[in-house]
Amino acid sequence: MFWVLFLLSAWAVAGLACLRLCLAAVRAAAVEPGAVVREHTLTLYEAAFLSGGPRRVADLTLVSMARQRRLLLAHTGWATVVDPRGRDDMERSVIGAIGPGGQSRIAPVRAAAAAADAVRSLADRLVGAGLAVPDGGARGIAAGVRRVRVAALTVCALGLVALALPLPATEPRLLIALWFALPLALTLGCLAITRMEIHPYSRWASPAGQRLVGALVQRADGTADDRTFLTSVAVRGVHAIGEPDLRAAFAHREKYAEDHWERRA
Repeated sequence: MFWVLFLLSAWAVAGLACLRLCLAAVRAAAVEPGAVVREHTLTLYEAAFLSGGPRRVADLTLVSMARQRRLLLAHTGWATVVDPRGRDDMERSVIGAIGPGGQSRIAPVRAAAAAADAVRSLADRLVGAGLAVPDGGARGIAAGVRRVRVAALTVCALGLVALALPLPATEPRLLIALWFALPLALTLGCLAITRMEIHPYSRWASPAGQRLVGALVQRADGTADDRTFLTSVAVRGVHAIGEPDLRAAFAHREKYAEDHWERRA
């Protein structure tokens, strides 16, 4: 009967993960956007934060300044200031992150700009308006879904361990497997319901924020101008960039980040 301990552990892991996901869904549904929120038109910075968080805001600012020829993003992964006068707090954060020399690698600029006060103020406004999830989604639905997925894998692992134990002939392994199938069914059912009812779920945006981002994309799809390009970057990220030089610049950014983490490890 030692396998019962593994079964109880599987139920505890599955039940706790599903409970936390349900509580996150209830909290998200409880945020009722008021009239001001429903009439709110997102700025590109707001859309970028709701779609990809602080780093997406930094990416959007870099691309926007490069499109206006006030910042050069070289295919080698370096950013060079052309116009040192930022037009808003986000641009001033980027220029400040580049430093007095007027030139820096894109990766550290992106990281510093994402952590700037301007982005934190933007996040606080969106959370206060009910458009963003508090704490970057740490208590959000996306995090809850990840926990349930981990719980499902944990139940499978505990079940395999229990079946690998020496068992008396009076305890058939098929019956034990069926017992472990119950908490597994709970986690998989919870994931299926969440996907049908709430998907797509975002780490950053609340349901109200996701609706506004969708409305912004629909309005931009009917035009073919610079704002449409920046809207695509804000919502989909730098991988939406079709210009080879810009893609190369941000590809160097990603390689630099990978090398940086490898050196730290």
